Amino acid sequence: MRRAWTSPVLLLIAGAGAATGLLRQERPGAGAVTLLVFVLAAALTSPLLFPRSIGALEARRRSAADGRPIVFWRPGCTYCMRLRIRLGRRARRLYWVDIWRDEAGAELVRGANDGNETVPTLLVAGRPYTNPDPAWVREQVSSSR
Repeated sequence: MRRAWTSPVLLLIAGAGAATGLLRQERPGAGAVTLLVFVLAAALTSPLLFPRSIGALEARRRSAADGRPIVFWRPGCTYCMRLRIRLGRRARRLYWVDIWRDEAGAELVRGANDGNETVPTLLVAGRPYTNPDPAWVREQVSSSR
């Protein structure tokens, strides 16, 4: 879990440092904008942007019952963020597995990607798809029960 928060915390520290430097130069407006940019970047790279993760075994059990796709992701992954943002509210209709928190999920991703932990990897009807186009994923969500 600690690894998932490393990037957001470092961004917050860097933003606070940059904003402090600007405040010392008596540039409060630029300091506030800089801090806001870093806070937004920290929020985007944090696990908070994603729906609650479940374990890979539980996700596979639920997916078998209702046909919904499974997304294997990790915090800080820009492609995962892109997928999550482009899915909008539909993202909650998928099952999300954080491979940094679930070893079974990481093993499945490595098995589907020649030993690499390439994410996002989707599991749709038991078949893996690596870094699919978000429009295609939206279609899969619409066609699932």
